[in-house]
Amino acid sequence: MALSVPARPYDFSIEPNKAALVVIDMQRDFIEPGGFGAVLGNDVSRLTAIVPTVARLIGFFRTHGMLVVHTREAHKPDLSDCPPAKRMRGKPGLRIGDEGAMGRILIAGEPGNQILPDLAPVAGEIVIDKPGKGMFWATDLHQTLLERGITQLVFAGVTTEVCVQTSMREANDRGYECLLIEDATESYFPEFKAAAIEMIVAQGGIVGWATPLAALETAFAGAMADG
Repeated sequence: MALSVPARPYDFSIEPNKAALVVIDMQRDFIEPGGFGAVLGNDVSRLTAIVPTVARLIGFFRTHGMLVVHTREAHKPDLSDCPPAKRMRGKPGLRIGDEGAMGRILIAGEPGNQILPDLAPVAGEIVIDKPGKGMFWATDLHQTLLERGITQLVFAGVTTEVCVQTSMREANDRGYECLLIEDATESYFPEFKAAAIEMIVAQGGIVGWATPLAALETAFAGAMADG
């Protein structure tokens, strides 16, 4: 049964048996003080602040028996999946593969590359290590979702204007209906988050819809109350 969720640019009709949550890159190196994001001079407190909301959202999906997908931006230790055009950005010593405070930066298996303990995946959930900003590039996620009958994706995570928006655009091109939970995503730059959300919902939802978590919770609570 489809449920109507108040959203921008208009209500989003969610079908719980066809919907999955995608939590983008809630990794220690991006979010924790002392990690890669902080060393670059970013205010990680903005990202840390959404952790309770993301945890609540994950719990909501688990409670309702819906699929949860977690992504990590991660590269092979030999960097064979990281082209120079991506790696050679930024300063020497602060590039992908360099040694950071939490191990090698954005390398699979390193401490900083792990998902925050408060948001850790549980058995049965999908974890995708993606070498690109988008979650479909060089991964098998699309095929996995098709096999499970997933046609709708609810998005959370960081950062709104980079990996979240890129993944939403990739999903839109592949035919998924996409809903962004506004208070479960964040950027180091508040103006970038705001602009990204406006791009997503512009022109009748050219990329997707956006709504706060409370609106999603209320829609499900109302449906259960109605029996």
